[in-house]
Amino acid sequence: MKIDHHGETPPYEQVRVHYAQSIANRELPVGAKLPTVRALAKDLGLAVNTVARAYRELEEAGLVETRGRAGTVVSANGDSNRERVRSAAHAYASMAAELGLSREEALEIVRAAFRA
Repeated sequence: MKIDHHGETPPYEQVRVHYAQSIANRELPVGAKLPTVRALAKDLGLAVNTVARAYRELEEAGLVETRGRAGTVVSANGDSNRERVRSAAHAYASMAAELGLSREEALEIVRAAFRA
């Protein structure tokens, strides 16, 4: 993982997105252990609080679990979270079609929500 220290995306968000994508792509399977906050911060040249924030957001999203001294691991909830998002996407697509929105209009609404 490389951090763009001069980019527009904050470093904590770069870390969060990297791990979220790795979990979503199943590059990191359930139970895989993430580096300690201190070790990752040192490796990436970041403040400990920056990495801690990324891990905290991953945990709030249900993608990882912090198990005290055992560290932070990929949660089994990640798979159920993915299913919840798929279900919500299906419901959204159905609603958009019922309301007569084009596929592009519906996708633009989603893009705008991600930008917000």
